[in-house]
Amino acid sequence: MGAARRIAVFCVGNKLMLDDGVGPAVYEELLTRYDIPDNVELFDLGCLSLNMIERVREYDVIITVDAVDGTDADPGTVFRFEPDAMARHSGATASLHDLKLVDLFDAAALLGYEAEGLCLGMQVENPSPAVVTVGLTPKVDAALPLLVETVAGELARLGSPLRARA
Repeated sequence: MGAARRIAVFCVGNKLMLDDGVGPAVYEELLTRYDIPDNVELFDLGCLSLNMIERVREYDVIITVDAVDGTDADPGTVFRFEPDAMARHSGATASLHDLKLVDLFDAAALLGYEAEGLCLGMQVENPSPAVVTVGLTPKVDAALPLLVETVAGELARLGSPLRARA
């Protein structure tokens, strides 16, 4: 049996902008609730940028967790899609940070770095409050365990199950 695939989980979002902070909230929940396997690394990234290209080179699989807006779905609905699918959407079922993520994977591919990509997102209620607001709206907060379990399920599907802490 070969070495376990190296997996990065990029939790994207701004904790100071209500539901845009769903990615960092997932990051905190994963660290609190689970023991993370050695081949899996979690990142609380804020916003993705092209300086993450080097990270793409280090991993076989990258899972991005982010807020989604512009769908007709209820707040708290979880979406799963491939990074290249985001380029085909103009808002609907696309991450609030989709251009940067698509650019990241495209730029990495141009440099010869290939990683399998997967995006997990949650439809949010208010990703852009008029003033700095920490925390999630009640509907998104109530659905947060579903997104956390979805990430855990994807890691298990990839052969790297998480162990719940006692």
